[in-house]
Amino acid sequence: MNTQKNATLTLDGKTVEFPVHSGTIGPDVVDIRSLYGKTGAFTFDPGFMSTGSCMSAITYIDGDKGELLYRGYPIEQLAEHCDFMEVCQLLLRGELPTADEKAEFVTVIKNHTMVHEQLTRFYQGFRRDAHPMAVMVGVVGALSAFYHDSMDITDQQHRDVSAYRLIAKMPTIAAMAYKYGVGQPFMYPRNDLDYAGNFLHMMFATPCETYKPNPVLSRALDRILILHADHEQNASTSTVRLAGSSGANPFACISAGIACLWGPAHGGANEACLKMLQEIGDVSRVGEYIKRAKDKNDTFKLMGFGHRVYKNFDPRAKLMRETCREVLNELGLNDDPLFKLALALEKIALEDEYFVEKKLYPNVDFYSGIVQHALGIPTQLFTGIFALARTVGWIAQWNEMISDPEQKIGRPRQLYVGATRRDVMPVDKR
Repeated sequence: MNTQKNATLTLDGKTVEFPVHSGTIGPDVVDIRSLYGKTGAFTFDPGFMSTGSCMSAITYIDGDKGELLYRGYPIEQLAEHCDFMEVCQLLLRGELPTADEKAEFVTVIKNHTMVHEQLTRFYQGFRRDAHPMAVMVGVVGALSAFYHDSMDITDQQHRDVSAYRLIAKMPTIAAMAYKYGVGQPFMYPRNDLDYAGNFLHMMFATPCETYKPNPVLSRALDRILILHADHEQNASTSTVRLAGSSGANPFACISAGIACLWGPAHGGANEACLKMLQEIGDVSRVGEYIKRAKDKNDTFKLMGFGHRVYKNFDPRAKLMRETCREVLNELGLNDDPLFKLALALEKIALEDEYFVEKKLYPNVDFYSGIVQHALGIPTQLFTGIFALARTVGWIAQWNEMISDPEQKIGRPRQLYVGATRRDVMPVDKR
């Protein structure tokens, strides 16, 4: 962080200066931490549209260019040349692993994939039709009741062990949520399978016959995990950091992140997007729904287009479209009506003046739902897959925050617009 210039603010005739910091890339940041002390005023920034909440060296997004970097590496290169285990190490440790480092990490993760047997009984407390995210919020939060040996957040070794446990157990927890909902027995993890293949095994195998994951489908899922592993200071990551700033244990913090991710404006967008495609139903009705999307008086929203940060094509969407083609080709679903519908929507949106002007490009959610649907993953579990992938990003961000000497408990201020001071009247005089 470099400080080479100052910003000047004049308020009520008083002029004060604030340092301006420059990162390695990205816009400059005005450091206003002393604003209240110097002026008695706060800033007002709903949604944190112009506020940097932390310093981070993990992920960088250039929304105008449509660029996403993990530790400096373009997401396109990582998706092409790496697997999810390598990306996990990159996010956690800052560098891509050597072959030996990767092998050691994979072994550690495989040794932590099982959950405590008593934890399996928690599922019986939920209704069979409970949303998987509701189950995951509860079960992940409950992990803190089982692993007291890694709860000292000031100890780096404890934080590392918690990270391994969360990354390893999240696929098991998500798959068990699915199995419980459909009334099938839980399938234990297998250490002879890779991370994505093992999840597919726990999802779709039964005790009746041997299940062999399709390598093309495993790779597709692995790519989904890579593309969703981290995304800078989004709502759920900020939630994890805010929960962690109080000193809460890592399992509670990740559970809070899952709860935030559940919202349809965040992680639930891919589920909402697939439902929208199913509602449209046929290519012949695309024009009708495009017209509705433009109508301010219509409640219909075109899901999967536009992004809070990206004002260009989401780089993850391009990769997901390619993955979508690979999966549908492997499964013989080239004539899949949902994919044809998605392509028709994309074509119109990229050419239509309304969408071009508002820079409403397809985002990653637009295709990920179709891919997961083709893989056989039920719609309700789409956000659970997102949580599975994002867990490593949450942990990396949480760990960075804990290690930051300038870290303080999160405490936003407000612009109060309620009643001014008044006195309580006796009940018989109100």
